[in-house]
Amino acid sequence: MGRLDTLLIIGLAVGWCWWGLLEGKTVRVRDSTEFRRAILTARPGTTILLAPGEYAGGLFFENVKGELGRPIVIAAEDPQNPPVFKGGGEGLHFSQVAHLELRHLVLVGARYNGLNIDDGGSFDTPAHHIILANLTVREVGPRGNCDGIKLSGVSEFRVVDCTIERWGDGGQGIDMVGCHNGVIEGCVLRFEDDKGFGIQAKGGSSNIVIRRCRLEHAGARAIQIGGSTGLPFFRPPLREGREHAEARNITVEGCLIVGGTAAIAFVGVDGAVVRFNTIYRPKRWAFRILQETRGEGFVPCRNGVVTDNLIVFRSDEWFESGVNIGPATAPQTFRFARNWWFCRDAPAKSKPNLPVPEVDGVYGADPQLNAPEEGDFSVKRDSPASKVGAHALADGS
Repeated sequence: MGRLDTLLIIGLAVGWCWWGLLEGKTVRVRDSTEFRRAILTARPGTTILLAPGEYAGGLFFENVKGELGRPIVIAAEDPQNPPVFKGGGEGLHFSQVAHLELRHLVLVGARYNGLNIDDGGSFDTPAHHIILANLTVREVGPRGNCDGIKLSGVSEFRVVDCTIERWGDGGQGIDMVGCHNGVIEGCVLRFEDDKGFGIQAKGGSSNIVIRRCRLEHAGARAIQIGGSTGLPFFRPPLREGREHAEARNITVEGCLIVGGTAAIAFVGVDGAVVRFNTIYRPKRWAFRILQETRGEGFVPCRNGVVTDNLIVFRSDEWFESGVNIGPATAPQTFRFARNWWFCRDAPAKSKPNLPVPEVDGVYGADPQLNAPEEGDFSVKRDSPASKVGAHALADGS
Protein backbone atom coordinates (compact mmCIF):
# COMPACT_ATOMS: atom_id res chain seq x y z
CA MET A 1 0.00 0.00 0.00
CA GLY A 2 1.44 3.38 -0.99
CA ARG A 3 1.73 6.46 1.15
CA LEU A 4 -1.10 8.22 -0.72
CA ASP A 5 -3.46 5.28 -0.13
CA THR A 6 -2.61 5.25 3.54
CA LEU A 7 -3.31 8.98 3.91
CA LEU A 8 -6.59 8.59 2.06
CA ILE A 9 -7.75 5.79 4.37
CA ILE A 10 -6.77 7.79 7.45
CA GLY A 11 -8.59 10.84 6.13
CA LEU A 12 -11.76 8.87 5.45
CA ALA A 13 -11.63 7.28 8.89
CA VAL A 14 -11.26 10.67 10.59
CA GLY A 15 -14.12 12.08 8.52
CA TRP A 16 -16.46 9.21 9.36
CA CYS A 17 -15.58 9.46 13.05
CA TRP A 18 -16.30 13.22 13.07
CA TRP A 19 -19.62 12.71 11.27
CA GLY A 20 -20.64 9.90 13.59
CA LEU A 21 -19.90 11.97 16.66
CA LEU A 22 -22.17 14.74 15.41
CA GLU A 23 -24.98 12.43 14.35
CA GLY A 24 -25.43 10.62 17.65
CA LYS A 25 -24.00 13.28 19.87
CA THR A 26 -25.43 14.87 23.03
CA VAL A 27 -24.25 18.47 23.26
CA ARG A 28 -24.54 20.44 26.49
CA VAL A 29 -24.66 24.22 26.28
CA ARG A 30 -24.57 26.94 28.91
CA ASP A 31 -25.18 30.22 27.07
CA SER A 32 -26.61 31.72 23.91
CA THR A 33 -23.33 31.56 21.97
CA GLU A 34 -22.87 27.85 22.66
CA PHE A 35 -26.51 27.25 21.80
CA ARG A 36 -26.18 28.91 18.38
CA ARG A 37 -23.04 26.93 17.63
CA ALA A 38 -24.71 23.68 18.61
CA ILE A 39 -27.68 24.33 16.33
CA LEU A 40 -25.46 25.18 13.36
CA THR A 41 -23.48 21.95 13.71
CA ALA A 42 -26.38 19.65 14.62
CA ARG A 43 -26.94 16.55 12.50
CA PRO A 44 -29.67 13.89 12.56
CA GLY A 45 -29.69 12.26 15.98
CA THR A 46 -28.11 15.22 17.81
CA THR A 47 -29.55 16.12 21.21
CA ILE A 48 -28.83 19.62 22.53
CA LEU A 49 -29.31 19.99 26.29
CA LEU A 50 -29.53 23.49 27.73
CA ALA A 51 -28.32 24.21 31.23
CA PRO A 52 -30.61 26.22 33.52
CA GLY A 53 -30.36 29.98 33.15
CA GLU A 54 -31.35 32.86 30.91
CA TYR A 55 -30.72 32.85 27.15
CA ALA A 56 -31.20 35.72 24.72
CA GLY A 57 -34.34 35.54 22.61
CA GLY A 58 -34.60 36.76 19.05
CA LEU A 59 -32.93 33.69 17.52
CA PHE A 60 -33.57 32.53 13.93
CA PHE A 61 -32.52 29.18 12.46
CA GLU A 62 -33.30 27.49 9.15
CA ASN A 63 -32.80 24.07 7.59
CA VAL A 64 -32.43 22.33 10.94
CA LYS A 65 -33.32 18.82 9.84
CA GLY A 66 -33.19 15.47 11.51
CA GLU A 67 -34.34 12.24 9.89
CA LEU A 68 -36.98 9.61 10.53
CA GLY A 69 -36.05 7.92 13.80
CA ARG A 70 -33.18 10.39 14.35
CA PRO A 71 -34.69 13.77 15.20
CA ILE A 72 -32.75 16.78 16.35
CA VAL A 73 -33.81 17.37 19.96
CA ILE A 74 -33.50 20.67 21.83
CA ALA A 75 -34.35 20.22 25.49
CA ALA A 76 -33.72 21.31 29.05
CA GLU A 77 -30.87 19.51 30.79
CA ASP A 78 -32.99 19.72 33.96
CA PRO A 79 -36.72 19.72 33.16
CA GLN A 80 -37.42 20.89 36.72
CA ASN A 81 -35.29 23.99 36.12
CA PRO A 82 -35.73 24.77 32.43
CA PRO A 83 -33.77 27.37 30.44
CA VAL A 84 -35.52 30.69 29.80
CA PHE A 85 -35.34 32.47 26.43
CA LYS A 86 -36.09 36.08 27.18
CA GLY A 87 -37.08 38.96 24.91
CA GLY A 88 -36.33 39.48 21.25
CA GLY A 89 -38.68 40.14 18.36
CA GLU A 90 -39.45 36.42 18.39
CA GLY A 91 -38.24 34.16 21.15
CA LEU A 92 -37.27 31.37 18.72
CA HIS A 93 -37.95 31.12 14.98
CA PHE A 94 -37.29 27.91 13.00
CA SER A 95 -37.81 27.88 9.24
CA GLN A 96 -37.79 24.97 6.77
CA VAL A 97 -37.16 22.39 9.46
CA ALA A 98 -37.93 18.68 9.77
CA HIS A 99 -37.83 15.99 12.46
CA LEU A 100 -37.27 18.58 15.18
CA GLU A 101 -38.28 18.31 18.84
CA LEU A 102 -38.37 21.09 21.44
CA ARG A 103 -38.89 20.01 25.05
CA HIS A 104 -39.07 21.76 28.44
CA LEU A 105 -38.19 25.29 27.32
CA VAL A 106 -39.54 28.64 28.56
CA LEU A 107 -40.01 31.64 26.26
CA VAL A 108 -40.86 34.97 27.86
CA GLY A 109 -41.37 38.55 26.72
CA ALA A 110 -41.04 38.33 22.94
CA ARG A 111 -42.38 41.40 21.13
CA TYR A 112 -44.08 39.56 18.22
CA ASN A 113 -44.24 35.76 18.54
CA GLY A 114 -42.98 33.53 21.30
CA LEU A 115 -42.18 30.55 19.05
CA ASN A 116 -42.50 30.62 15.26
CA ILE A 117 -42.11 27.56 13.01
CA ASP A 118 -42.77 27.87 9.26
CA ASP A 119 -42.06 26.53 5.79
CA GLY A 120 -40.01 29.54 4.73
CA GLY A 121 -42.69 30.49 2.21
CA SER A 122 -42.02 27.35 0.16
CA PHE A 123 -45.56 25.98 0.20
CA ASP A 124 -44.65 22.72 -1.57
CA THR A 125 -42.12 21.76 1.11
CA PRO A 126 -43.75 22.17 4.53
CA ALA A 127 -41.90 21.97 7.80
CA HIS A 128 -42.73 18.51 9.07
CA HIS A 129 -42.48 16.01 11.90
CA ILE A 130 -42.31 18.60 14.65
CA ILE A 131 -42.86 17.89 18.37
CA LEU A 132 -43.34 20.69 20.89
CA ALA A 133 -43.63 19.31 24.41
CA ASN A 134 -43.81 20.91 27.85
CA LEU A 135 -43.06 24.39 26.59
CA THR A 136 -44.09 27.52 28.49
CA VAL A 137 -44.71 30.70 26.49
CA ARG A 138 -45.89 33.88 28.16
CA GLU A 139 -46.00 37.67 28.05
CA VAL A 140 -45.93 38.01 24.26
CA GLY A 141 -46.72 41.36 22.62
CA PRO A 142 -48.74 42.71 24.37
CA ARG A 143 -50.37 44.66 21.50
CA GLY A 144 -51.39 43.49 18.05
CA ASN A 145 -51.34 40.19 16.17
CA CYS A 146 -48.69 38.53 18.32
CA ASP A 147 -48.91 34.79 18.93
CA GLY A 148 -47.66 32.50 21.66
CA ILE A 149 -46.92 29.65 19.24
CA LYS A 150 -47.21 30.36 15.50
CA LEU A 151 -47.18 27.48 12.99
CA SER A 152 -47.33 28.22 9.24
CA GLY A 153 -47.06 25.45 6.69
CA VAL A 154 -46.33 22.70 9.21
CA SER A 155 -47.36 19.06 8.73
CA GLU A 156 -47.16 15.94 10.90
CA PHE A 157 -46.82 17.74 14.21
CA ARG A 158 -47.68 17.43 17.90
CA VAL A 159 -48.03 20.18 20.50
CA VAL A 160 -48.27 18.45 23.87
CA ASP A 161 -48.56 19.66 27.48
CA CYS A 162 -47.61 23.24 26.68
CA THR A 163 -48.70 26.31 28.66
CA ILE A 164 -49.36 29.62 26.92
CA GLU A 165 -50.29 32.72 28.89
CA ARG A 166 -50.90 36.32 27.83
CA TRP A 167 -50.27 36.78 24.11
CA GLY A 168 -51.00 39.82 21.91
CA ASP A 169 -54.45 41.35 22.28
CA GLY A 170 -55.03 40.77 18.54
CA GLY A 171 -53.19 37.45 18.33
CA GLN A 172 -53.61 33.81 19.26
CA GLY A 173 -52.24 31.53 21.91
CA ILE A 174 -51.62 28.88 19.22
CA ASP A 175 -52.07 29.96 15.60
CA MET A 176 -52.02 27.52 12.68
CA VAL A 177 -52.01 28.69 9.07
CA GLY A 178 -52.08 25.99 6.40
CA CYS A 179 -51.13 23.23 8.82
CA HIS A 180 -52.00 19.56 8.34
CA ASN A 181 -52.06 16.26 10.21
CA GLY A 182 -51.43 17.55 13.70
CA VAL A 183 -52.45 17.05 17.32
CA ILE A 184 -52.66 19.66 20.07
CA GLU A 185 -53.14 17.85 23.36
CA GLY A 186 -53.03 18.58 27.06
CA CYS A 187 -52.21 22.27 26.62
CA VAL A 188 -53.27 25.09 28.94
CA LEU A 189 -54.07 28.57 27.62
CA ARG A 190 -54.91 31.58 29.82
CA PHE A 191 -55.61 35.20 28.93
CA GLU A 192 -58.64 37.56 29.11
CA ASP A 193 -62.21 37.05 27.95
CA ASP A 194 -62.17 39.61 25.13
CA LYS A 195 -58.52 39.65 24.01
CA GLY A 196 -57.40 37.79 20.89
CA PHE A 197 -58.20 34.12 20.28
CA GLY A 198 -57.01 30.96 22.02
CA ILE A 199 -56.35 28.21 19.44
CA GLN A 200 -56.91 28.85 15.73
CA ALA A 201 -56.62 26.63 12.64
CA LYS A 202 -57.11 28.44 9.33
CA GLY A 203 -55.59 29.08 5.88
CA GLY A 204 -56.53 25.66 4.50
CA SER A 205 -55.58 23.71 7.64
CA SER A 206 -56.83 20.12 7.76
CA ASN A 207 -56.81 16.91 9.77
CA ILE A 208 -56.07 18.48 13.15
CA VAL A 209 -57.19 17.24 16.57
CA ILE A 210 -57.40 19.55 19.59
CA ARG A 211 -57.76 17.24 22.56
CA ARG A 212 -57.95 17.56 26.36
CA CYS A 213 -56.82 21.16 26.46
CA ARG A 214 -57.81 23.64 29.17
CA LEU A 215 -58.65 27.16 28.02
CA GLU A 216 -59.31 29.73 30.75
CA HIS A 217 -60.68 33.08 29.56
CA ALA A 218 -58.72 32.46 26.38
CA GLY A 219 -59.98 35.37 24.31
CA ALA A 220 -62.91 36.48 22.22
CA ARG A 221 -63.00 33.04 20.58
CA ALA A 222 -61.37 30.41 22.77
CA ILE A 223 -61.13 27.94 19.88
CA GLN A 224 -61.54 29.14 16.32
CA ILE A 225 -61.98 26.43 13.70
CA GLY A 226 -61.21 28.34 10.52
CA GLY A 227 -60.81 32.09 10.35
CA SER A 228 -59.92 34.82 7.88
CA THR A 229 -56.74 34.38 5.83
CA GLY A 230 -55.22 36.45 3.03
CA LEU A 231 -55.61 34.43 -0.16
CA PRO A 232 -51.85 34.23 -0.97
CA PHE A 233 -51.20 32.52 2.37
CA PHE A 234 -53.36 29.42 1.92
CA ARG A 235 -51.47 26.15 2.05
CA PRO A 236 -51.87 24.39 -0.31
CA PRO A 237 -52.37 27.36 -2.65
CA LEU A 238 -55.88 27.98 -3.92
CA ARG A 239 -56.62 26.41 -7.32
CA GLU A 240 -59.16 27.67 -9.81
CA GLY A 241 -62.12 25.38 -10.22
CA ARG A 242 -61.81 23.80 -6.77
CA GLU A 243 -63.81 24.27 -3.59
CA HIS A 244 -62.01 26.21 -0.89
CA ALA A 245 -62.38 26.38 2.90
CA GLU A 246 -60.45 27.91 5.75
CA ALA A 247 -60.31 24.53 7.49
CA ARG A 248 -61.38 20.92 6.98
CA ASN A 249 -61.68 17.89 9.20
CA ILE A 250 -60.92 19.55 12.54
CA THR A 251 -61.80 17.77 15.79
CA VAL A 252 -62.14 19.40 19.21
CA GLU A 253 -62.67 16.85 21.97
CA GLY A 254 -62.29 16.48 25.70
CA CYS A 255 -61.47 20.16 26.24
CA LEU A 256 -62.45 22.41 29.15
CA ILE A 257 -63.31 25.95 28.07
CA VAL A 258 -63.94 28.47 30.85
CA GLY A 259 -65.13 31.97 30.02
CA GLY A 260 -64.17 33.66 26.79
CA THR A 261 -66.61 35.69 24.75
CA ALA A 262 -67.38 32.62 22.62
CA ALA A 263 -66.22 29.11 23.41
CA ILE A 264 -65.97 27.70 19.87
CA ALA A 265 -66.34 29.47 16.52
CA PHE A 266 -66.80 27.67 13.22
CA VAL A 267 -65.54 30.17 10.63
CA GLY A 268 -65.48 29.20 6.97
CA VAL A 269 -65.21 25.50 7.85
CA ASP A 270 -66.04 22.51 5.71
CA GLY A 271 -66.37 19.66 8.22
CA ALA A 272 -65.57 19.72 11.92
CA VAL A 273 -66.45 17.65 14.98
CA VAL A 274 -66.84 19.16 18.46
CA ARG A 275 -67.56 16.49 21.06
CA PHE A 276 -67.22 15.66 24.75
CA ASN A 277 -66.16 19.16 25.80
CA THR A 278 -67.11 21.06 28.95
CA ILE A 279 -67.99 24.69 28.33
CA TYR A 280 -68.43 26.80 31.46
CA ARG A 281 -69.88 30.32 31.54
CA PRO A 282 -68.97 31.74 28.13
CA LYS A 283 -69.69 35.46 28.20
CA ARG A 284 -71.94 35.54 25.13
CA TRP A 285 -72.05 32.35 23.06
CA ALA A 286 -71.21 28.69 23.29
CA PHE A 287 -70.91 28.45 19.49
CA ARG A 288 -70.65 30.79 16.52
CA ILE A 289 -71.19 29.84 12.86
CA LEU A 290 -69.58 32.50 10.66
CA GLN A 291 -68.22 33.15 7.18
CA GLU A 292 -65.44 35.73 6.97
CA THR A 293 -63.51 34.65 3.86
CA ARG A 294 -65.71 34.95 0.80
CA GLY A 295 -65.16 34.84 -2.92
CA GLU A 296 -65.12 32.47 -5.84
CA GLY A 297 -64.82 28.84 -4.81
CA PHE A 298 -65.25 29.32 -1.07
CA VAL A 299 -67.93 27.09 0.39
CA PRO A 300 -70.25 28.43 3.10
CA CYS A 301 -69.41 27.36 6.64
CA ARG A 302 -70.94 23.90 6.79
CA ASN A 303 -70.95 20.32 8.07
CA GLY A 304 -70.27 20.86 11.74
CA VAL A 305 -71.09 18.06 14.21
CA VAL A 306 -71.66 19.07 17.84
CA THR A 307 -72.31 16.18 20.23
CA ASP A 308 -72.02 15.08 23.85
CA ASN A 309 -70.90 18.45 25.19
CA LEU A 310 -71.72 19.87 28.62
CA ILE A 311 -72.58 23.56 28.48
CA VAL A 312 -73.15 25.49 31.73
CA PHE A 313 -74.01 29.19 31.54
CA ARG A 314 -75.87 32.12 33.12
CA SER A 315 -78.78 33.93 31.54
CA ASP A 316 -77.27 37.36 32.25
CA GLU A 317 -74.14 36.37 30.28
CA TRP A 318 -75.99 34.64 27.42
CA PHE A 319 -76.66 36.31 24.07
CA GLU A 320 -78.84 35.17 21.15
CA SER A 321 -79.66 32.01 23.12
CA GLY A 322 -76.03 30.99 23.07
CA VAL A 323 -75.54 30.29 19.34
CA ASN A 324 -74.60 33.04 16.89
CA ILE A 325 -75.24 32.46 13.17
CA GLY A 326 -73.76 34.87 10.68
CA PRO A 327 -74.70 35.51 7.03
CA ALA A 328 -73.48 33.43 4.07
CA THR A 329 -73.29 30.25 6.17
CA ALA A 330 -75.05 26.88 5.87
CA PRO A 331 -76.27 26.25 9.44
CA GLN A 332 -78.82 23.69 8.20
CA THR A 333 -75.91 21.32 7.47
CA PHE A 334 -74.87 21.23 11.14
CA ARG A 335 -75.88 18.40 13.48
CA PHE A 336 -76.47 18.66 17.23
CA ALA A 337 -76.97 15.61 19.45
CA ARG A 338 -76.89 14.63 23.13
CA ASN A 339 -75.59 17.98 24.38
CA TRP A 340 -76.40 18.91 28.00
CA TRP A 341 -77.43 22.56 28.47
CA PHE A 342 -77.83 24.08 31.94
CA CYS A 343 -78.55 27.70 32.84
CA ARG A 344 -77.36 28.07 36.43
CA ASP A 345 -79.47 31.08 37.44
CA ALA A 346 -82.60 30.18 35.43
CA PRO A 347 -82.85 26.48 34.53
CA ALA A 348 -86.08 27.08 32.60
CA LYS A 349 -84.06 29.18 30.13
CA SER A 350 -81.58 26.41 29.37
CA LYS A 351 -82.75 25.46 25.88
CA PRO A 352 -80.63 27.17 23.20
CA ASN A 353 -81.82 28.52 19.89
CA LEU A 354 -80.18 26.02 17.55
CA PRO A 355 -80.31 26.23 13.76
CA VAL A 356 -81.57 22.65 13.49
CA PRO A 357 -83.47 20.35 15.88
CA GLU A 358 -81.21 18.58 18.35
CA VAL A 359 -81.31 14.82 18.84
CA ASP A 360 -81.63 13.73 22.49
CA GLY A 361 -80.51 17.03 23.96
CA VAL A 362 -80.95 17.67 27.71
CA TYR A 363 -82.09 21.10 28.93
CA GLY A 364 -82.35 22.48 32.45
CA ALA A 365 -81.06 19.52 34.51
CA ASP A 366 -78.27 20.32 36.97
CA PRO A 367 -75.13 18.37 35.93
CA GLN A 368 -73.80 18.58 39.51
CA LEU A 369 -70.31 19.93 38.97
CA ASN A 370 -67.95 19.26 41.84
CA ALA A 371 -66.44 22.67 42.63
CA PRO A 372 -66.31 25.00 39.62
CA GLU A 373 -65.53 28.07 41.75
CA GLU A 374 -62.38 26.25 42.87
CA GLY A 375 -61.43 25.12 39.37
CA ASP A 376 -62.84 21.59 39.53
CA PHE A 377 -65.26 21.17 36.62
CA SER A 378 -65.70 17.43 36.86
CA VAL A 379 -69.09 16.05 37.86
CA LYS A 380 -70.05 14.24 41.02
CA ARG A 381 -70.05 10.46 41.03
CA ASP A 382 -73.83 10.17 40.80
CA SER A 383 -74.23 13.02 38.29
CA PRO A 384 -76.83 12.44 35.56
CA ALA A 385 -74.37 14.16 33.19
CA SER A 386 -71.59 11.61 33.65
CA LYS A 387 -71.72 10.57 30.00
CA VAL A 388 -71.17 14.02 28.49
CA GLY A 389 -68.48 16.66 28.81
CA ALA A 390 -64.69 16.53 28.94
CA HIS A 391 -64.65 13.99 31.76
CA ALA A 392 -66.55 11.51 29.57
CA LEU A 393 -64.07 11.33 26.69
CA ALA A 394 -62.82 7.77 26.71
CA ASP A 395 -59.10 7.05 26.62
CA GLY A 396 -57.98 6.13 23.15
CA SER A 397 -60.94 7.89 21.54
